[in-house]
Amino acid sequence: MDSMRIVIIEDEPLAADKLEQMIRRLKPETKVVARLSGVKQAVAWLNDNTADLLFVDIQLSDGLSFSIFEQLEVRTPVIFTTAYDQYAIQAFKLNSIDYLLKPINETELSESLRKYDQLHAPQNSNMAQLIEMLSSRLPASNGKKRFVVSYGNKIKKIETPDIAYFYASEKSVFIQTFQGQLYPSDYTLDQLERIIPADCFFRINRKLIINSKSIIQMSVLSRSRLRIELTPPLTDNMEAVVSIERSAKFKEWLDS
Repeated sequence: MDSMRIVIIEDEPLAADKLEQMIRRLKPETKVVARLSGVKQAVAWLNDNTADLLFVDIQLSDGLSFSIFEQLEVRTPVIFTTAYDQYAIQAFKLNSIDYLLKPINETELSESLRKYDQLHAPQNSNMAQLIEMLSSRLPASNGKKRFVVSYGNKIKKIETPDIAYFYASEKSVFIQTFQGQLYPSDYTLDQLERIIPADCFFRINRKLIINSKSIIQMSVLSRSRLRIELTPPLTDNMEAVVSIERSAKFKEWLDS
């Protein structure tokens, strides 16, 4: 019988070590074929490789693991590992996806592996529903603290509070810092909405997510729309206008 091939997606090396050791004790014939620490690395690996079972932490070094499943159609069964509370965990149960609450208990791990052996079936089709349910329950304070960007042959770390806004132009997304520097982003605006601190950033329209500290002045346009003057000023002939459907929530966000 072929050994089960497992992938661990976890950005804490000690946690990954402990999980792998427990898996090997419980199922010595199992092969951990990859240990991946981030969303980008996981997407690259899963694009070209397959496994029998994935252990996936929710919060990874470069964002929430949910974005893996938005970029790829993953049919492999998933066991999530998470430090979030039981209220959020109910979403896993509703979608028939197993979970392990950190710190991981070996008895519970054994039970999860037993469930996998019994089911031995591709992941169910409710991943989009799971992502939506859990994303709404994640606290804003867990937003991404920094970004790593590549430009030319250089790599730079940008602290999230230093970002004035994110904007989309010509099918690309850019990061504008308060210092006037502009960098390309590997994330879409939809992905950014889920990983940046919601108390500091707001998506005012399809093309623009702004930091509250970047707002200099606001004025009312027709039909309750708002025009915002930002610092640094926008380029590419763009205007910072809050869309009609977002105006009410934007005002609530400003007043929160």
